Amino acid sequence: MSSVSTVFPALPVPVIPIVGSSQVYPVHRIYCVGRNYEDHAKEMGFTGREAPFFFMKPADAVVAAAPEQSIRLPYPSLTHDFHHEIELVVAIGIGGRDIPAAEAHRHIFGYAVGLDMTRRDLQNDMKKQGRPWSIGKGFDASAPLSAIVPAAEMSIPIESADIWLKVNGELRQQGHIGQLIWNIAETIEHLSKAWTLQPGDLIFTGTPKGVGAVVPGDRLEGHVDGLPPLQVEVF
Repeated sequence: MSSVSTVFPALPVPVIPIVGSSQVYPVHRIYCVGRNYEDHAKEMGFTGREAPFFFMKPADAVVAAAPEQSIRLPYPSLTHDFHHEIELVVAIGIGGRDIPAAEAHRHIFGYAVGLDMTRRDLQNDMKKQGRPWSIGKGFDASAPLSAIVPAAEMSIPIESADIWLKVNGELRQQGHIGQLIWNIAETIEHLSKAWTLQPGDLIFTGTPKGVGAVVPGDRLEGHVDGLPPLQVEVF
């Protein structure tokens, strides 16, 4: 069989460092769960345990940092209302379809701290017009991430972890992974009914209340117990 040549060099696959390993985690897709903390749903004008819904970011939206390193995050174009959303991120290691919640843990490779950065003004404009709001969520560098800790090496059960975000040393968001409306296993069950999950898939599991704007010069510190901190500077 003759070899196939591409019309231009294929772009590299985005990768994320793994704590304690020289290997890296290649990213396939990024799924995000919307309004998965009750208090955040309320601050966005919603309430109750509605059926989970998902949106996506492109894989190359990832900007990852090795442990003890910080990320310089560019302030994006077109927006005047650039928001932070701190999230626990689940990294899939074994793919599957129609995964029962009871089996979901077998498919998890590890966990990271992530920010679902959002051009809120653009998102809200699209919502008002009944149009897709990818422009508000899926832009360049919209998914900063810490290094991944393999699930088998977690020092605490992830369900018992606290999650918080500070901006310039001031606490902005605070919650607990146990407060997720749809927990990690249930989210994987629902998600795998709509898509066949693959190794390399990331799941942003939702954000606690307190989302808000950042500007150039702001320093963000994201934390989930048991995971390396996520340090970000907006410029």
